Amino acid sequence: MMEKLFVGGVVPLTTVDYPEHLATVVFLQGCPWRCVYCHNPLLQKFDESSALHWDDVLKVIKERSGFIEAVVFSGGEPLVQSALSQAIDEVRQLDLKVGVHTSGSFPQALSKIISKIDWIGFDVKTAFADYESITRVAGSGAKAKETLDLILASGVDFEVRMTMDKSIPLSVAVETLKNLAELGVKKVAIQKCRDKNEKEVEHPLFSDKIALDDLAERFEKFIVR
Repeated sequence: MMEKLFVGGVVPLTTVDYPEHLATVVFLQGCPWRCVYCHNPLLQKFDESSALHWDDVLKVIKERSGFIEAVVFSGGEPLVQSALSQAIDEVRQLDLKVGVHTSGSFPQALSKIISKIDWIGFDVKTAFADYESITRVAGSGAKAKETLDLILASGVDFEVRMTMDKSIPLSVAVETLKNLAELGVKKVAIQKCRDKNEKEVEHPLFSDKIALDDLAERFEKFIVR
């Protein structure tokens, strides 16, 4: 019998959460970090009363299995739930690819299932030394760096995403991205941050053409979202 999976929501069809694939996104509850710009604060805690049943979610996935190409587990932080491993197995049995979005808070959990994953969307918050200013959790930068090292060594396809919150100075944002290139990251997407009213929050990097052009040359794929 499968351990309970706390599902916070489902997007039946997306073209952006797994690059170049039609996918269903399953949002899992729970996250140990409390990022200052968190876009899904309602998913930070477990709430059994509002959680969707995995069997119902899997039924939706099965109904779309002839159309979608992949299922992406997002959050929250999906790796906080040990039941994720079995959920991945059930998705793979449908001959669908599996993607996982992670912020890097659980490198050991990722190491146990990374061989089952086809693609990873890895969220980088800021320079690893400055993570606590965003996550409000001590030691979070070390966990994130360990996760990146694991992903790089695994050979699994992945993309780094970095949300440009206004609290991240331009110089720090640029140096963080340069450092990622030096570490071996090939694909990066920088994303505009949105406030609680869904309004885009301006960050100076998006209007700095010189910096953007320089960064674009450092990666095989550099996307501005």
